[in-house]
Amino acid sequence: MNPRLLLFIAFLLLQTQAFAQATIQGKVLDEKGVPLPGANIQIKGSYDGGTSDQDGSYQFKTSEMEAQVLVFKFLGFKTEELAITVAQGSNEIQPIELIEAITEMNAVTISAGSMEASDASKSVILKPLDIVTTPSAMGDIMGAFQTLPGTSTVGNDGRLFVRGGDASEVGIYIDGMRVGNAYGTTAGNVPTRTRFNPNLFKGTFFSTGGYSAEYGQALSSALALNTKDLSKRSQGDLSLMTIGGGYSHTLANDKQSITASANYFNLGPYQGMIKQDVDFEKAPNGWDVEVAAQKKTGENGLLKVMARTESGGMSLWQPLPGIEKRVLVDLKNNYSYAQANWRTTLKNDWMIFTGISYSNNFDKIAYDSLIIERKSELAHIKATAIKDFSDRLSAKFGVEHFIHPYSEKLVAEGWKRDFDDRETYLFTEWDFYLNKDLVLRGGLRGGASSVSSEKWLDPRFSIAYQLADKGQLSFAAGSFHQLPAENFRVLNTNLENSESNHLILNYLFSKEGFTFRAETFYKSYDQLVTFEGLPDDPKELKNDGSGYAKGIDFFFRDRETFRNTDYWITYSFVDSKRSFNQYETQVQPSFAPKHNISAVMKHFIAPLKSQIGASLAFNDGYSYTNPNLDDSEMNSKTKSFQNLSLSWSYLPKPNIIIHMACSNVLGRDNVFGYTYSPKTNSQGVFEFIPQGQVAPRFLFLGVFLTLSKDKTANNLNNL
Repeated sequence: MNPRLLLFIAFLLLQTQAFAQATIQGKVLDEKGVPLPGANIQIKGSYDGGTSDQDGSYQFKTSEMEAQVLVFKFLGFKTEELAITVAQGSNEIQPIELIEAITEMNAVTISAGSMEASDASKSVILKPLDIVTTPSAMGDIMGAFQTLPGTSTVGNDGRLFVRGGDASEVGIYIDGMRVGNAYGTTAGNVPTRTRFNPNLFKGTFFSTGGYSAEYGQALSSALALNTKDLSKRSQGDLSLMTIGGGYSHTLANDKQSITASANYFNLGPYQGMIKQDVDFEKAPNGWDVEVAAQKKTGENGLLKVMARTESGGMSLWQPLPGIEKRVLVDLKNNYSYAQANWRTTLKNDWMIFTGISYSNNFDKIAYDSLIIERKSELAHIKATAIKDFSDRLSAKFGVEHFIHPYSEKLVAEGWKRDFDDRETYLFTEWDFYLNKDLVLRGGLRGGASSVSSEKWLDPRFSIAYQLADKGQLSFAAGSFHQLPAENFRVLNTNLENSESNHLILNYLFSKEGFTFRAETFYKSYDQLVTFEGLPDDPKELKNDGSGYAKGIDFFFRDRETFRNTDYWITYSFVDSKRSFNQYETQVQPSFAPKHNISAVMKHFIAPLKSQIGASLAFNDGYSYTNPNLDDSEMNSKTKSFQNLSLSWSYLPKPNIIIHMACSNVLGRDNVFGYTYSPKTNSQGVFEFIPQGQVAPRFLFLGVFLTLSKDKTANNLNNL
């Protein structure tokens, strides 16, 4: 063929191809059928494409023919691809629905019954540093949590009471592992404290009910404390206080870190200068040694190891109502806790956690000539696996086993009673995001005890819906079981679980610097332990108590309105009645005042390099039984509890803090109840002794110094 003719035919074909164009048009919608304006549409592997209009429609021309792939992209939504066949002329493409991408930043979170504080939390309620700088807390974790909604301040106890429940109904965990005997042993009306330093932790999860299926054996609440990961730098921390001192040293690099600390406290010198209302023979004293280490394993793994041992005690004279005699109470305590846990991320979006912990508590209590030795151990083995099937569906599976020996020994008499329980649990929990505004969570937790031979199953359910105004509604419901306290179980090992059912409705509004939370709840109680007289006859201990708790609480925190000022206000109302222990009727427990108010304020004064703080705690009083009135139970109430505390922190240098605090500044004579004599006097009156405070006020002064090679470690973030 003529070469010129071939060139001419090729030219005609190219020209035809150049002028052969197609029009592609369609619509881009979201899952609800709402148009998405501004979506990008493009033919894969070419420059041809367009953008959707206000009604979601798009139209563009292309010279790409036959089999092609359309790519749809829109910020916040998953990218979609659609295979099409392009023909010359107009091509009408079926409407495409883009699925919203759900991330941690835009997804609704379950807030009913839970308050989280961590680096990743969307609504930070209480950070560990808040614990240190809350004036009324005096550096104690539980003292700070008593300023949050749902809690009650029981000033002569010091433990955490939640929504009408006893302090034993709050489960405490460190890195997901249960802590046995988390509070220090105490005597009389001397308030106890948690054993662990708040600076160990990077964040907390505090539930006011309806908590995750991962946690059990707690009728009221789960408090989960998460320890820090790798330390950022090597440094030393020295503390000198009016009640003692301590030193902590950290060695760190990019792959591992270790912190060792030792502390000693003795209130003897302090009590020698400031009069106490309790007659101490030997002031509270003790020491502790602690080691915490972290190590990266592989690309995604982190191993944590922690060990702590401590010893302490006190002696005090306890008066008895109606007689002149006093009884000497002497207490000695030894405690050890150790745990190791490892977490990692595997292929296919599996996250694995394994852990083991051990608690050992030994008390030697001398009451006059009576000497009792009490030993409690708790070993906890746990494994969980989390699978993200998609950004819409994730599941958690777990198994855990507890070994729980307990014994009591009367030294002079030579008798001993004990039990040794084995408890096994299986749990699973599923989160399903219908969209970024609506999430459902369902869980099941089953357990069995070797001592009581009892088995139980707890279903739990939560739902949360995101509102347009940065608020959200949450609802939670569930069943919760808890085995009786050790001192009851050792008397009657056939006692079964107590049970509680929770219903919680929550509203949460959160934006930068502001948090408002309102929550109403109802809790029922069943199978509570009861007995007649003193619990010394195993046959008298029964699971036939019942009750309820209902109420509402509010929380508001503001860090924006006033410059360099952070404050929060809490109000909680709880109406609680229960038949338990020796009570024959349903009564308001002494640990559940109806009205609780707390307010905390912290203000930083830059020119003075100082932070001032104030906290106020109030409740309407504690119920008690007054036998001089009538035979009814819990027929009286103490006057209201009030405590105004102040603090001042001064930074003469970035790595030095001088901290002063005073609790109950106004010196209010708070009374928590009364101890009555068992018999009437000659006038037919039951004489009594008030259960009051250890002292009208508590004063604290401490100097905290941070030392580091590169001089970058300082205490500015501690204010």
